[in-house]
Amino acid sequence: MKNNLRLLRKEKGYTQIMVQMQTGIEQALLSKYENGERVPPTETLVRLADFYGVSIDFLLCRTDKRNL
Repeated sequence: MKNNLRLLRKEKGYTQIMVQMQTGIEQALLSKYENGERVPPTETLVRLADFYGVSIDFLLCRTDKRNL
């Protein structure tokens, strides 16, 4: 998952601070999610999937398809 979160953020040209401001997820947590140090809870996965417009399965690297 860490690669897809970072990939999506970089594709959009966002900083972690920008994502924090839009989603309410702390920058320190975003960093840990992107680096694979922590796994986000379901609520956070839903928020990130909605924010990036992708499926949760894509965030979790269960599929290469971004949308179902």
